[in-house]
Amino acid sequence: MEIYSIPTGNFKLDGGAMFGVVPKSMWSKVYPADENNMCSWAMRCLLVVDGDRKILIDNGIGDKQDAKFLGYYHLHGDETLEKSLVKQGFATDDITDMVLTHLHFDHTGGSIKWNEEKTALIPAFKNAKYWVSKAQWAWAINPNNREKASFLSENILPIQESGQLNIVEAEGEIYPGFLLKIVNGHTDGQLIPHISYKGKTLVYMGDLLPSTAHIPLPWIMAYDTRPLITLEDKKTFFKEAVENDYTLFFEHDIFNECCNIKQTEKGVRLNTTFTLEEWKDSI
Repeated sequence: MEIYSIPTGNFKLDGGAMFGVVPKSMWSKVYPADENNMCSWAMRCLLVVDGDRKILIDNGIGDKQDAKFLGYYHLHGDETLEKSLVKQGFATDDITDMVLTHLHFDHTGGSIKWNEEKTALIPAFKNAKYWVSKAQWAWAINPNNREKASFLSENILPIQESGQLNIVEAEGEIYPGFLLKIVNGHTDGQLIPHISYKGKTLVYMGDLLPSTAHIPLPWIMAYDTRPLITLEDKKTFFKEAVENDYTLFFEHDIFNECCNIKQTEKGVRLNTTFTLEEWKDSI
């Protein structure tokens, strides 16, 4: 098995939305904002290559939306999904499995693209199974008013129409060493991949834990639909992560790619940060 970090570019979101009830006087010390209170966030995906399987986790915001929509999020950085795959020796057609942690636009926008004539939307990964939890699919195709703007039908429905949709009914391995767990605080049915690599476990954090700054239990995004469930999701995960020495891989933390955590008298806290390559070299 090989694992690759696949950056797809960066975007900006309001700092208050990203840190919820935590005052700016606290969160801005550990995650800076610009003059408009906007913070920069990564859209960092993960590629797992195991034999003939090439499993991509999430795919960023994509490029098919119009300039007005993309302008809201101040896209920046030189990376794209395609460039990052090519850098590692792969192309979109090589992907056999597209695991979507959830269906918000910044995680699944790259799932679908325009055809060459720009007359129809088609899957960007023509040879891939698209994996989505049953709960998240139901949640996304009938969105509540609070989340509706994050679930774009053009990112979602073509997956089903192409016949490539694979529904995850419950927690478990979809392949040996590739386990999907489910959390529900951010959005219903979010998948959190756990990858077994050389006797260690790497966890793709998705939006359960957007950054190292969100490690303190009450530091929860205002985007989360049920923050008290997120609180319990974090408690459960942290206990497992400390006991089993999990390595956490961040999708959104622009400053830190990976970390591990430790139990202290004040609760679970950040231990050390490192890149994915540094972690792989250490094993």
